Amino acid sequence: MLVRTFGWSFAITVAGLAFAGILWGWQGLAVVAILSILEISLSFDNAVINAGILRKMNAFWQKIFLTVGVLIAVFGMRLVFPVVVVAITARIGPIEAVRVAVNDPNRYEHLVTSAHPAIAAFGGVFLLMIFLDFLFEDRDIHWMAWLERPLARVGKLETLPVIVALVALLVAATTVATSVPLQGGGTADKSATVLLAGVAGLVTYLVVGGVSGYFEGRLEEDAEGAEADAEDGEPSAAPARKGASAIGLAGKAALFMFLYLEVIDASFSFDGVIGAFAITNDIFMMALGLGIGAMYIRSLTVFLVRKGTLDDYVYLEHGAHYAIGALAVILLVTIEHEVNEVVTGLVGVVLILASFLSSVVRNRRLGEGSEQLEEQAEIPSGV
Repeated sequence: MLVRTFGWSFAITVAGLAFAGILWGWQGLAVVAILSILEISLSFDNAVINAGILRKMNAFWQKIFLTVGVLIAVFGMRLVFPVVVVAITARIGPIEAVRVAVNDPNRYEHLVTSAHPAIAAFGGVFLLMIFLDFLFEDRDIHWMAWLERPLARVGKLETLPVIVALVALLVAATTVATSVPLQGGGTADKSATVLLAGVAGLVTYLVVGGVSGYFEGRLEEDAEGAEADAEDGEPSAAPARKGASAIGLAGKAALFMFLYLEVIDASFSFDGVIGAFAITNDIFMMALGLGIGAMYIRSLTVFLVRKGTLDDYVYLEHGAHYAIGALAVILLVTIEHEVNEVVTGLVGVVLILASFLSSVVRNRRLGEGSEQLEEQAEIPSGV
């Protein structure tokens, strides 16, 4: 199963590194390898979040996520997106933006870096909404019960995540966005840019997440209705009604979930694309290295789904969402202050590792409890 799931990732790694070595020599090969590791370390929590969504989709859409999704991630977010950012911020045509990226890497780096406040605000607010919706949701299993239980009670106010996100955006716009350092020296007030980009991130989350949630809810309601009809003695009509609507609703729900996954991936890739400039400003090295890393993240997502890892280690999703919350805060802080990519990666890894170890302890405790119950059941009464 490991080879079947990660086979394409292994093959692309070998081909990509060989291509980098032939085209750019040993130095290029090393740069591509470092970028791949950077992407994996920064996006490991992304795989856990994606797995929680992908397991609701059928095998067909899981394949779409691994094929079409990878093309979008590699060519869309790691190659096309920075060029689009350059075209918009520099107010030049797309062809001219490509020419700058290929022939003038230093100017290209400057233009992409200059757009960082808007990118960080969009991605930070989008990721913050994912974290807040998880944090304020009432659930059966709690990791940090002392924090999650009271927040779940407060979270009965459905608009609370939006309110908190808007407050965080206003704080960022009136603090870190007022004196953004410029590469040539001095500072600039980017409050309006940050506010506009943050609101765009919030609207994107509400639209894509809301539509996918709507179709998912419709699908679940239809399935429950079909089961109720069958229990009431209407087996002939129920399967037909269930099948007809499930096919359509599953397609729509899966489509919007897929779009939701791609927007999440885009938000996670922002820090990787910006951080890659600390290693190289060659657009093709960047796309190849980050693309290899993105392939592993997608393979890991499918692996977690097929192994049922999130069901076995129930706190992993908690750890991943806390890592998302930390990344959202870091993105907003980086509007003015530089945060090393090592710190960003370590925060996510530590939270994921802590949630995994907590899950192991919980499973062991539950296992010991069930063994004790079995032993008590085997003791004859009256002994």
